[in-house]
Amino acid sequence: MPDTADAVQVVLMTAPDADAARRISRALVDERLIACANLLPGVTSVYRWEGKVEEAGEVLVVMKTRAALLPRLLARAAELHPYEVPELLAMPVTDGLPAYCRWVMEETDNGGA
Repeated sequence: MPDTADAVQVVLMTAPDADAARRISRALVDERLIACANLLPGVTSVYRWEGKVEEAGEVLVVMKTRAALLPRLLARAAELHPYEVPELLAMPVTDGLPAYCRWVMEETDNGGA
């Protein structure tokens, strides 16, 4: 198991409300595809959809996982999500507290990596 953060990824997702965010997050933690999720309510998103500028209240979900699980995580989150095209963006972690990064790796260890 690496002592560095290079195998850890942060994935951002928005959800329409706290219930959807919680439901998706709990399923992904239960399936060990993510170590944890932080739900940040009160986000206002402004975007273009089907030719119109829209504005909506959403919940931002910040998830931590291992890089090897990204394909499965993105597919599963999209499957669970109520949006036709959910926001799912992955970013590599370039540095972090080694103990926390190890914890992320341990909590996702049985996720099929």
